[in-house]
Amino acid sequence: MVRRSDLPAPMTVAELVQYGPLPGVRLFGEAGRDVEVLDVRIVDRREDLDGLRPHTAVVLTDALARAGWTVEMALRKAWEHAAACVVVPEAAVAAHPPGALADRLGVPLLLIGEDALEGAVRIAAAVSRPDAGRTALLAQAAQRLADAGPHADRVLAALHAVLPATSVALTDPVGGLLTGRRAVLEAADAVRVEVPGPDGRPLAVLVADSRSKTVGWATTVAAVLRLAVAQLMAWSATRRLAEEQLGRSSELLLHRLTGANSSGEEAHARTRTEAAALGWALSGPLIAFALRPAVDAVDAGTGPEPGPALRALWARHGTGGPIVASGDCWVSWCSAAADKPDAGPEVWLRQAEAQLASTVRAMAAYLPVAGGVAGPAAGPDTLGAALADARAAAAVAAVPGSVVRADRMGPAQLLSALPTDTLRRPAEVVLGPLLRADRDGTLLRTLAVVLDQGAAPSAAAEILGVHRNTVSARMERIRSLGFDPEDPAQRLSLHLACRVLLAES
Repeated sequence: MVRRSDLPAPMTVAELVQYGPLPGVRLFGEAGRDVEVLDVRIVDRREDLDGLRPHTAVVLTDALARAGWTVEMALRKAWEHAAACVVVPEAAVAAHPPGALADRLGVPLLLIGEDALEGAVRIAAAVSRPDAGRTALLAQAAQRLADAGPHADRVLAALHAVLPATSVALTDPVGGLLTGRRAVLEAADAVRVEVPGPDGRPLAVLVADSRSKTVGWATTVAAVLRLAVAQLMAWSATRRLAEEQLGRSSELLLHRLTGANSSGEEAHARTRTEAAALGWALSGPLIAFALRPAVDAVDAGTGPEPGPALRALWARHGTGGPIVASGDCWVSWCSAAADKPDAGPEVWLRQAEAQLASTVRAMAAYLPVAGGVAGPAAGPDTLGAALADARAAAAVAAVPGSVVRADRMGPAQLLSALPTDTLRRPAEVVLGPLLRADRDGTLLRTLAVVLDQGAAPSAAAEILGVHRNTVSARMERIRSLGFDPEDPAQRLSLHLACRVLLAES
């Protein structure tokens, strides 16, 4: 017989458990859960087990189930007649129900926490109106999600409660686990529902995988997941508001802490107390850090504000201390003497530079940033100047992922901050003869490195990975074209032109 396409799909054994028409049900037997249930039969005599029909839920009465070996017999008869499952009042069976036999035969055994007649009525209602059962599940899910409120972990707990045979996870748009069960991420046919952000882009993705693969179950799971989208959007909005409030309050507090003490000692003392309560380092020497996100990392201002992501990444990979917005950068600081109190400024700065370099490398896959390091500052009164120096160093960092120390900013770093679009044509004019003779860019690169190293051929050779004589030969060729890097009148223009053209390439 061909089923009409406009009729709802029949209820399965797994759905009888998952949709909740049987309160307190326990399911034994891994196989056979996807079998459709088309009928219900109450059995109160053993001989009635010989007349079972396929796809029937066999419900044993309390009295019959208590008789010796009756449940085992019912399972075997159900297997012989292709019945869907055997349902038994839990109070009627022994402490160890025959779950192993149910699994071996492929006939699910359902233990229900109510009278057999009441259970049969519930099953009959679900089987006769399967869409009503699925609607009841959605109503139950909606109530549980409303009770969960705008909290990601509580939302997933509610989903697991209404979908007991289903694992659910919340991931970021690229599949990274945010919360939930990690195993679901490996499922090839998992159900996925996007959670949109305020800009319309995916903020997160709900992923669910069920042991039940029955027809229509994925559609029902998707419907339940969509009910959770509104709560997760509210959760995101709440978190974003909290992040914005935290960011603004931190900016204001840092401004008060590092600004001129025009409000009096009492107000300044309150500011220091607030900062100390947040765990901010106040006792010098202090090392200042600055992070500058790449312009394309935030789509030139059209993408999401990077503050929340940067704070989360800093909390995980950072050097310690707060992270506060400051102009086009985010700044932080920490005590320099925490680990090596007697090391001295050079050791402190070298160690801080290495730490920040490790941090920006770890953050690169999520938010490309360049970094700057400065200090040490004696305390809050001079911290503002150190943070300004760190921002300046971050501003001249050549590429995202690089870190520059404020006290080590050389010509290469300063020149990299110049507007190359404006200077490109003048640079081509200055280096015209060299560019016409330099087919592969070797001479241009050599001249730039030699100028970076103060016209020292040995140091330039080490950077270029060639022999010192090779550098000398190239420089002779460059001089023959009319360029002398040792001539003070030419040095600055040559250096600038090299850096502009190398930045363009």
